[in-house]
Amino acid sequence: MSKLSIKPLADRVVVEPLAAETKTASGLYIPDSAKEKPQQGKVVAVGKGTKDEPITVKIGDTVLYGKFAGTELKLEGNDYLIMRESDIFAIL
Repeated sequence: MSKLSIKPLADRVVVEPLAAETKTASGLYIPDSAKEKPQQGKVVAVGKGTKDEPITVKIGDTVLYGKFAGTELKLEGNDYLIMRESDIFAIL
């Protein structure tokens, strides 16, 4: 993982989504048209937080977030999501 050229502000977090499942538990392959948007990702950058609420996640954490959380962005050839820390449901 290379160092990102983006630094989120306040309570924002940059997450790299994990790859979508390509095969079911029973061994069936899932076509691209039927794949669901991933809801897990790895934190790659964090802001400093606000004076009332410090950031609790850290770089390298695997997190669970809402299906439609964050804003998609493409940076240095990779896909990322930038979202508020409050959009993150849990650290896995």
